[in-house]
Amino acid sequence: MIAVAKHRSPQNPGTQPDTPSQPGSGGRHRAYDAQLRAAGPDGLSVWATAQSTGPVQRKGRYLAESVKHPARMLPAIAAHTIAHYTQPGDLVLDPMCGIGTTLVEAVHAGRDAFGIEYESRWSDIADANIKHAHTQGATGRAAVIRGDSTSILSMVPSALTGQAALVVTSPPYGPTVHGLVEPGESGVRKSDNSYNDGTDKGNLAYRDLTGLADGFAQILAGCRTLLRPGGVVVVTARPWRKHGQLVDLPSAVIGAGVRAGLIPVDRCVALLAAVRDDQLVARPSFFQLQAVRKARRAGTPMHLIAHEDVLVFQAPGLAEGGVVA
Repeated sequence: MIAVAKHRSPQNPGTQPDTPSQPGSGGRHRAYDAQLRAAGPDGLSVWATAQSTGPVQRKGRYLAESVKHPARMLPAIAAHTIAHYTQPGDLVLDPMCGIGTTLVEAVHAGRDAFGIEYESRWSDIADANIKHAHTQGATGRAAVIRGDSTSILSMVPSALTGQAALVVTSPPYGPTVHGLVEPGESGVRKSDNSYNDGTDKGNLAYRDLTGLADGFAQILAGCRTLLRPGGVVVVTARPWRKHGQLVDLPSAVIGAGVRAGLIPVDRCVALLAAVRDDQLVARPSFFQLQAVRKARRAGTPMHLIAHEDVLVFQAPGLAEGGVVA
């Protein structure tokens, strides 16, 4: 049976979160694994990050315009990651920050943060969400840079080289995502279901898997330069279907991290379904339900997505015993 870490709500922080860890990462990472296990009792690898729905997690904490982003990270995933892998005062980076979920959760947790966002629409909302967090008492500092994170080192002040403790991000899952629906004259009307207006192909979402992985490797290589020795990179990813075939994004992300010079140290699960006693309660979108029903009618035993892969990397630089090499 897989153990499930009890996640503390962003609105109701606990005193000591459980820490995900995976034994057997290799001798050179023993100090890192021991550090993770010391922070949590069971080496848990499954994060219960959907005990409440996304809208409930964001209500009052994020501006209403935030819901229009086509692919938002659950705040509980960002908060869980930041609590486990950083200390107050640490610097957190999200090179594809969207509406600023990572940054908002970082400043609420007393960390400093900065993010890069390709589309000005979302960088403006991320800025507004950070300001909103400060009106709610958040003590950390944060900033958003508008630009292409494949060239992150040309945009970030050189003084930040080697300063970040943690990178938290998620690559795009193709050019179209689920978006929003509302009733229309001829059924439902879909909106906010793609990155930009579909004409700017600079966004990684418009590349094929190979192009996406190559661009993401560039981003991670830049992040490695900004990380302090032994710093951590956490990437959430899940497969998507294209013409009925499963596209294995998590494996592509692992390959991109290795090419960027990062060391894979953990692979965890962030639940997108709630845990209720011994059952998982799915929280699918309208389009996920529709896709699964169509597939099953056609004889394909498809299931609802219940989790995202959490891929954890470490920047090189820590020798045995946690001493900087």
